[in-house]
Amino acid sequence: MKTRPLGNTGYRVSEIGFGAWGIGGAMWRGVDDSDGRKALREAVDQGITLFDTALAYGEGHSERLIGDALKDDIRANRVVVATKIPPMNLEWPAKASYKLNTVFPAKHIAASTEQSLQNLGMEALHLQQLHVWNDVWLSDPEWQQSLDQIVRLKKEGKVLHWGISINDHAPETALKVLTDPIFETAQVIYNIYDRSPEKALFALAKRKPLGIIVRVPFDEGALTGQIKANTVFPAGDWRADYFAGDRKAEAERRSKALAGLLNKDVESLPEMALRFCLSSPEVSTVIPGMRRPAHVRQNATVSAKGALPAAMMSQLKTHAWDKNWYS
Repeated sequence: MKTRPLGNTGYRVSEIGFGAWGIGGAMWRGVDDSDGRKALREAVDQGITLFDTALAYGEGHSERLIGDALKDDIRANRVVVATKIPPMNLEWPAKASYKLNTVFPAKHIAASTEQSLQNLGMEALHLQQLHVWNDVWLSDPEWQQSLDQIVRLKKEGKVLHWGISINDHAPETALKVLTDPIFETAQVIYNIYDRSPEKALFALAKRKPLGIIVRVPFDEGALTGQIKANTVFPAGDWRADYFAGDRKAEAERRSKALAGLLNKDVESLPEMALRFCLSSPEVSTVIPGMRRPAHVRQNATVSAKGALPAAMMSQLKTHAWDKNWYS
């Protein structure tokens, strides 16, 4: 497993990280806690050192599972755990019309941090992120109080580093806040279909430097080739909405087109998707969601294969796809 620096945090993290939304269990179906624990242990065995979770994932269940399964690794500083403060109004993404005092008031920032510390069994969070953001809040009168709380938590040693988890498909909504030295990382959607971070965020990452954590490398499964027109999701699984209507058929059509580019050097769509992300030097780590040990092993092997061939990167430009299926 290769490693890269996470901005100026001082951490070197595995190129493939562990996205822990799925093991929270609330919105993803079909995997139990036993599978989740096995996946977490397999990740450590495979050299994965960055684990990304959030207080909102299963109302803290993902955090508690990580805190339990990785207790010894956390205490020995063998892993880096990143978590997130949910917006108080529990609305994703962050709309410009929302007032800051309904999203990230100072008391909510402090209370959420304390809850995450308890869930994870940690005395200090390695990386705490705001789970949504919109730069309009920088001019909100409440922002200074919230920022003071963020600085205070770092001075108290309860949060070692701060970051921003950027709105879905909208890196332009956080470019201003990320110029503040207190924020050292940005988590953003970046994949073969959504290349929007290349426009301005990656340039900022070079200048600062800024640690870039890439989420949704598989477009919630559309880039794995496993979503078919006739795919049926388990009852209660949120992906039934994400792939509603004719979206499954469209995802299948596009993944088949991508599969036509595979060759002996790039053998599967998941490999292509992860190596695409790692082909950008601005990227610190990629955090595919992983709920089973087999998925962990498959994803972890990609790091050793390096960037995609230049010819394939050129071909993938025509596969960019401007969409937002979260809305």
